[in-house]
Amino acid sequence: MVIFKKAIPRRTLLRGIGTAVALPLLDCMVPVLTAEPKSPVRLGFVHSGNGMWPMDRWTPKIEGPDFEMTPTLEQLTPYRNQLLVLSGLAHNEAKPRSDQFAGAVHVRAMAVFLSGVRPKLSAGKGGRAGITVDQIAADKLGKDTQLRSLEVSLYPDDLVGTCESGAACVFLDTLSWRTESTPLPMERSPRGLFQRLFGDSDTTAKADRLTRLYEQRSILDTVSEQMSRILNGIGPSDQAKVNQYLDAVRDVERRIQLAEAQSDREMPTMEVPLGVPASYEDYAKIMIDLIVVALQTDLTRVFTFSLGRELSGSRSYPEIGITDQHHSLSHHQNNPVTIEKLFKINQYHMKVFAYLVDKLRSTKDGGSNLLDNSMIMRGAGLSNGNLHQDDNLPIILLGGGGGQLKGGRHIRYPDGTPLANLYLTLLDKLGIDLEKLGDSNGKLNLLSV
Repeated sequence: MVIFKKAIPRRTLLRGIGTAVALPLLDCMVPVLTAEPKSPVRLGFVHSGNGMWPMDRWTPKIEGPDFEMTPTLEQLTPYRNQLLVLSGLAHNEAKPRSDQFAGAVHVRAMAVFLSGVRPKLSAGKGGRAGITVDQIAADKLGKDTQLRSLEVSLYPDDLVGTCESGAACVFLDTLSWRTESTPLPMERSPRGLFQRLFGDSDTTAKADRLTRLYEQRSILDTVSEQMSRILNGIGPSDQAKVNQYLDAVRDVERRIQLAEAQSDREMPTMEVPLGVPASYEDYAKIMIDLIVVALQTDLTRVFTFSLGRELSGSRSYPEIGITDQHHSLSHHQNNPVTIEKLFKINQYHMKVFAYLVDKLRSTKDGGSNLLDNSMIMRGAGLSNGNLHQDDNLPIILLGGGGGQLKGGRHIRYPDGTPLANLYLTLLDKLGIDLEKLGDSNGKLNLLSV
């Protein structure tokens, strides 16, 4: 006979007006006489555009466990023991060829990034790309979650029509392709992402939901009675977990409402997503907090997050004293002043990424934390943006992979090793046995040694 504590189903949802609030994994969701539940492994990809120059401030000189934390990576020092720096990987299918789209280097850098497949570009609508690794993983992992995957970006706008060298802009608007002809839009609105996570798909009470939003009532107000029943009688450890989670939800909701109020008051004519904070870092943190909540409550196990698209003509960073556009700076022409500005942006992006890593590590997940049970790749589709180099890409891997990854090392692979080999390896660790993905020619060794 199996003896249960006060039993709450693992996928408990608290429902209110237009709202569905999932709970994190609690002790009382596990039978008393069973072992600690095995947490699922999460998979994430974090991207930024325009390269990572100067690469000598990214790539350690020393291979193996004694590598130095370079200036671009030094903000990840607290997570060194779960960090893998992977050098020598390349986008061989992104290289230019003699055709009408030969100059679409940034378009290819984004389209190939998660697929290893050379896109079939077109002018205007249309075009085809490869199915991306996140969507291959989502096909399996998404069967057990409410959302197959999350695609999130910090893009200031959506692009339409034709972009670089006349190629369709769709290739610059997303990293994720579910099929060769189905790009997945990336959510760039904090309110839109919040609603995707907490909107109740089983209700049609749209008017009531909008009323709650405009009255700035918390979604938690509508589930307070159910919440009281849940909290009554569970252990102090579980109560602490639930309260910490609810505090996080309230905080994110409050920040979104504040940003929306400021947008209406200060920037009424800007074409920006509703509720985007003026500060890039504040914007990033809201989106990261929502991604972590989605992983914590097992709403999804796969996410893709872009800190900035290729080209990114309208993106500058006045918060750190950079008023030049990121893409323009990436064409540094070896000007030391320009390179220093570019390096400062790289460090800023790494600061944002470090915030994500810290949130994952500080969020309990079963007997460990989300970082222990995740595999998070961070990288870019170019190395030197000035020359549009697509080899020796800046790629790192963080997390424990549920005990499947051994970090604390710099591994250098032969130059030109397809980045898609890494994706085959990650899928293998998720129990997805694939012989080939894009231009892959095998799996990477040493990740688990």
